Amino acid sequence: MILEAIQYTATALVTPRKFRPFIRSSLGLWGRAARCTKDWAAHEENCHAFIRETIAPMKQRRTAVVLGSGLLRDVPIVELSKRFDTVVLVDLVHLASVRTWIRAKRLTNVRLISRDLSGLEDALSGKTPEPLAFLRQVPYLDLVVSANIVSQIGVGCRRLLERSGHENPDAVISQLIRAHLDGLGQLPCKTALLTDISYEVTDRDGAILEEDDLLCGVAAPEAKRRWNWPVAPFGEIGRDRQAIHRVIAV
Repeated sequence: MILEAIQYTATALVTPRKFRPFIRSSLGLWGRAARCTKDWAAHEENCHAFIRETIAPMKQRRTAVVLGSGLLRDVPIVELSKRFDTVVLVDLVHLASVRTWIRAKRLTNVRLISRDLSGLEDALSGKTPEPLAFLRQVPYLDLVVSANIVSQIGVGCRRLLERSGHENPDAVISQLIRAHLDGLGQLPCKTALLTDISYEVTDRDGAILEEDDLLCGVAAPEAKRRWNWPVAPFGEIGRDRQAIHRVIAV
């Protein structure tokens, strides 16, 4: 608890005020990642391998942008830093521990930006959401990685919409997910999409207790790779329950 409190305070000092409410969810993910290191290892290596595969044939490696950089566990950030002139990490919150790690590794060409990538504000105001439109202003952009953020847009926005009593959160979430996928597809550069598309909660006998579509009805792009990610192994959400997410790489 003491370490978490220090992490929270240090992160709040360098996080724009409007994004500070999201620090606690980032801390929750940080804690789970520490507990599930062994169970998440294969998923993280699959993500790293796909990104490496994506950049291997690239001739120009000037600027790379990572959307939903989070804890940097599913992104080979040291390799990206070595191979690109500039690497830009975009997320709501960059924990103080992540910032410290980047400095310790002397990744001086890595830039951090706090930004809401959901497009929710535009959608609620009646505008067509274009959450990735800002990328058009990034000079010498050669690579964009969407790192396991699409489903989180849906999960996070659903909480906000249901809390506010919105009458049709599914329609808004579908619009936002489609806007993210369309925005990636319209970029004039190399892209890599990593996202979980569905999940199952099962018991120790393999019986499905709960399942859902994390893309809220939006058709998933044709995948180049697929794998399972034990997001919550037995003991994390219950002694006899586990949550398995289906992940695609595009």
